[in-house]
Amino acid sequence: MSGTLADSIRATLGDFSPAERKVARVLLAGYPSPVFETVAVIADRAAVSTPTVLRFAARMGYRGFPDLQAAVRAELDARSASPVSLYEAAGLGRGDSRHDGAGILERAGTVFAPALSRTLAEIPPHDFERAVELLADRKRRVTLAGGRFTHLLAQYLGLHLMQLREEVRFLPDRPVERTAALARLSRRDVVVLFDFRRYEEDKTAIAQLVRETGGKTVVFTDPWLSPAATHADVVMPAHVGTMAPYDSLVPTMAVIEAVIAGVIEGLGPEGHQQLSHNEDTARRIGLI
Repeated sequence: MSGTLADSIRATLGDFSPAERKVARVLLAGYPSPVFETVAVIADRAAVSTPTVLRFAARMGYRGFPDLQAAVRAELDARSASPVSLYEAAGLGRGDSRHDGAGILERAGTVFAPALSRTLAEIPPHDFERAVELLADRKRRVTLAGGRFTHLLAQYLGLHLMQLREEVRFLPDRPVERTAALARLSRRDVVVLFDFRRYEEDKTAIAQLVRETGGKTVVFTDPWLSPAATHADVVMPAHVGTMAPYDSLVPTMAVIEAVIAGVIEGLGPEGHQQLSHNEDTARRIGLI
């Protein structure tokens, strides 16, 4: 996963010299704001020389510190991209002949297939296993919440989990009910959040609240990472490249399908028993 500059710095922290690590820590503290200070100010804060700051930028693969700053500006622009800005950047809606049925299907293959492959290849196995472990733990209560579009993904995952285990719920929409549900969080709770750009402030607040209560949080997000990821125990990022002015949720759906398969394996016979019991109940009341 491409991630942010901060992710790259953390991943390579052990490769830096002691002086360069001081620069890294200054940039990571309050990221991204410190990146936009002058080289002299950063050097002073890190108690290193200005050439050390420049060497740090070169070590990160940039020709100079302005290039590093430009990369972070582009990163911030990507994080805050809206459907309107994506629509305009892609030059959509011009009646181009390339947008006929065959052309769209061909481009869909070139966009979605690589995004799906990269997403599945780049999710750390440890994080995936931890997400499955938490969701398959029948001693824990699972609460799910999504955003403007991603509430659909939260419902998809939650409805599957409800068939396989007990104590699964969706975070209520009404303020009083939502407040009551969050006020009852404890160490046995797992909260699953879906938060993609333009991120929603309540998801970060919820993740922070879960951490304070001792519970666990799983965050499904994009490559730029929701601010809620800062407080999460497990982060599941997915690529969102698309042909339309909306981020694609196709790779995230695939990750969800993989998680469901993992939970089925983790629950074993108990999951099968729960599924059979639910089917019997639905049949008796005429739902299937």
